[in-house]
This record gives sequence, structure tokens and C-alpha cells, in this order.
Amino acid sequence: MPYSHCNQHRAFVTADHYFESYWTFLSLASVLKTSEFDYYLPPELIAQEPLEPRDASRLLVLDRRTGSRQHKAFRDLPDYLNSGDLLVVNRSRVVPARLYAKKVPGGGKVELLLLERSDANKWKALAGGKGLSVGAKIQLENGVGGEIIEELGGAQRLIAFADHINPFLKSLGHVPLPPYIHARLTDPERYQTVYARESGSSAAPTAGLHFTPNLLSLLKEKGIRVAEVTLHIGLDTFAPVNEEDPNQHKIHSEWCQISVEAAELVNKTRRSGGRIIAVGTTSVRVLETAARLAVGAKTVMPFEGRTELFILPGFEFKVVGALLTNFHLPRSTLLMLVSAFSRRDLILDTYRAAIAKAYRFYSFGDAMLIL
Repeated sequence: MPYSHCNQHRAFVTADHYFESYWTFLSLASVLKTSEFDYYLPPELIAQEPLEPRDASRLLVLDRRTGSRQHKAFRDLPDYLNSGDLLVVNRSRVVPARLYAKKVPGGGKVELLLLERSDANKWKALAGGKGLSVGAKIQLENGVGGEIIEELGGAQRLIAFADHINPFLKSLGHVPLPPYIHARLTDPERYQTVYARESGSSAAPTAGLHFTPNLLSLLKEKGIRVAEVTLHIGLDTFAPVNEEDPNQHKIHSEWCQISVEAAELVNKTRRSGGRIIAVGTTSVRVLETAARLAVGAKTVMPFEGRTELFILPGFEFKVVGALLTNFHLPRSTLLMLVSAFSRRDLILDTYRAAIAKAYRFYSFGDAMLIL
């Protein structure tokens, strides 16, 4: 279903209840300040490499109603889920989009981070190097040439390559790790989930990095089903909110999809009284976008397109009953989303407790289950 059509459905279905909820959300969100989502993290708690095995990470279990906390291992996750529950995971795969090139002539070093393909051979990219203005020519390590044809602001450039470069990404490209990870990753697959299928992300949906095939099998044996959705993560996911009023921040637009089969699993689970457990903030955005397009008795509708859903405290969650997530950067839209699912003061207090117990933070860090 085209996204524009989905927007038409959204306007039709929500009616008075939607607008009442929306204005309640606005009144709550309008008094927020970005500084209220700040906290201090000792640098040594930023995880620089993944643990082995994947499910050896710690798991902080938070009851958002009582505020109680339990400190477990990720492999204990099945103890907190019930038969009939549904895990919703993001199957997006990180593109090895960091490329090295040189200027021609001259040989000056160039580093590219591909962001989005705009045409058959044209890519938006972050370009590092000197003299990369319009007309500058570059050459990739395999000899394929390119030319800067437009400056898009900051370090962003539109590059026209002389050939399709998709077939070369696997051999030439490097996985673009987040800027706070300085250690070299020896196995690029450790920055991919074990269920990653659809290439398109600039960063991993990190809440899913803790799963192993064996753990997924144990969950299925317990009667817990898994639905796959897709949201291709952009680099803006790491961008802090610089505006003091978070309502003034422009949320990044990302392409996502929930298939007919996945939507039906969500709807069937809700009808039978099971919980929807979102694995990561990206799954939350897909589900809650799909919920706002639902018609009749359905909880979500299948769709594909771009979402700009910005979730702040005061947001009314229509689908997600529990959230599995990592620990996020200060002043980030991700921390704001997690705070919306619980309470800002409770989340920040839980973060302080995690810091006191030396939990590992960010992409390769530990996880939190919010019930």
C-alpha cells in the first residue's frame, strides 16, 4: 500500500479520538526540554566490542508500573515472555557503505559513506577529503570512477559513478561503525543481527544483536512467535537533539515496511490477548506508524513507505506492550522514545542504576526489557 494512501486512511480512521489524543500529546510534549534527557556516562562504559556469545550480555528488567528492577543475563529473556506473545524484530541489514577512494589526478585520499541511492549510478554520500567540490573526480579501489555533481550541504555530496557499484560493495565496502566505537571490529557479522535479511541500513538495529539462533529456537519452543518488519536506519539516528524544545527537532525520515503476513500476526496476537514485544526502537516506529493507519477492528495495517513518526513523552502507544532496547545516547530521539514508553524520571533513574552497576552502554552494550 503506497504511503500516501495510508495517510488518507489515517485521516479517515482516527476521527475525534485521534485528535483528542493528539492534542493531549502536544500539550504534554510542548513543555518538554531537551536538557531533561541529558545524563553523564563515564566513557569507559561505552562498549567498544561485542560480547561472546551474543546472549552473554546483561539484561536489566524494568517494571514500568512498579518501578522495580531486576538484573539478569540476556539468555534469561524467555523467563519474562509467555506463550502467545509476539516478538517483532527489524530484519534490516547494514550496508557495507564505507568506501575508500582517491582523487584523480593527484591521488589525494577520499573516504565515502554512502547514504542513499538516488538513481541507478548516483549516490548521496558523506565525503571526506580535500577539494571535493562539484566537478572533482574520484576513483574507487577497484578502478571505478566517479564525479561530484552536487554539494548537498556540509560533507554531503551527490556522486555519479561510471558503473553500478552495488555488486562491489561486498568486496570493497566496510561496515560503518558508530562514531563512539573506536576499536576495530574483526568480524563484520557481529554488527549484524542473526536474522538480518534486507540490506539498506547505515547502522544496526542494536537491540537485536543479543539474539542467537539457539535463543530464538528456545523462544519458539515456548510458544513465542516472531514477526519480521523492516526499517532502514539512517545516520541521523546518532544525531543529538540540539534544539532546546524537542518539538522543533526534525525527525529523520526512514523507509519501513510491515508485510501482510507480519501485520496479520500482530492483529492475531492482539485478538488472542498476547503481548507485542518490540525489539528495538525501530520496530516501535514501524508498529506505531502502522497502527495509525489501521481500519476497523485491526490493530495495524500492512504498508511500506517512509515514516517521520517522532515519539515523545505523552505519546499514546497503540500496539507495543513491552520494549526490548539497548541504553541510548543522552539527548537523543531514541532516549525520548524510551522515556515515552515509560516515564522520563523512571528511565533516567534506571540509567543511573545501570551506570552504578557498570552496565555496558550503546550499540555493543547491554540490554533493557521494559515490561
